[in-house]
Amino acid sequence: MSLEATSVDMNTQVPAKPVKADSPWRIAVRRFIRNKLAFAGLIIVILMFLICFLGPLFSPYNLYDYKLTDKNLAPNAAHWFGTDKLGRDILLRTMLSGRISLTVGLVATIITVLVGATLGAVAGFYRGFVDTFIMRIADIFSSIPSVPILIIFGTVLSDLKVDPANRIYFLMLSIGILSWMGLARLVRGQILTLREQEFMVATDALGLKDNRKIFRHLLPNTIPIIIVSATLSVAGAILAESALSFLGIGVIPPTPSWGNMISAANNLIDFRKRPWLWIPPGMCILITVTAVNLIGDALRDALDPKMKK
Repeated sequence: MSLEATSVDMNTQVPAKPVKADSPWRIAVRRFIRNKLAFAGLIIVILMFLICFLGPLFSPYNLYDYKLTDKNLAPNAAHWFGTDKLGRDILLRTMLSGRISLTVGLVATIITVLVGATLGAVAGFYRGFVDTFIMRIADIFSSIPSVPILIIFGTVLSDLKVDPANRIYFLMLSIGILSWMGLARLVRGQILTLREQEFMVATDALGLKDNRKIFRHLLPNTIPIIIVSATLSVAGAILAESALSFLGIGVIPPTPSWGNMISAANNLIDFRKRPWLWIPPGMCILITVTAVNLIGDALRDALDPKMKK
């Protein structure tokens, strides 16, 4: 090999491989996973869903199995969580109650997101009279105490003798309708900022319709805020359903929920002598709501660019 060829080879530089930048979503996922409490909360929520929705399929008992000879049994090998005053298996009822409570929380949150995000986006995009009108409606809803309204609504449903299976749908709708205001204000604030960005000037130049601008270009940029707000709303909806069911105006028997299971232990003897009647559903509410709140806080930190180190 000649010296000239060797010189050319030594001076030849290998082009560096382009470094692929991580997307904001990947960065957010890594930040979320590094939060051990939030990751543990996510595992707890997943396990809660699996236990509540799949667990009853493996139970040897039925929701409507009444065996008065086995009433108020303490936890034992046959009934891990004991039995209630009608001889029904507490473990099975706790899992079936979780189905109802978790479903109410999810569906009510979906209603909140649909209403709040849509109204907030429309208000922020059009501004002027539309913005003022929607925000004044939000102020009116915010000034109304939601708990008394839900109590009144539940009482009306009881007076109308609405079927217990159908009350769940009214409960989901009422909780969702009374919870959209905070999300609407958050989305509106983001839209007011985003509509002044350069990509929105490009949509004007392309002559896109308003609905395309709102739902294809503006709302997708508010997804981080919507995700955080929706996560925290799930916990609030579960607590609202449990409180109303405890008062006997939410989900009512024979449909089980965590709230009306706790309400069944409504005397001092049950409270002191039979803790297995109320501790399992009470612990489920505590664990689920705490886990969801941990997830919501971690998502807020992970998706907020200002929290980057």
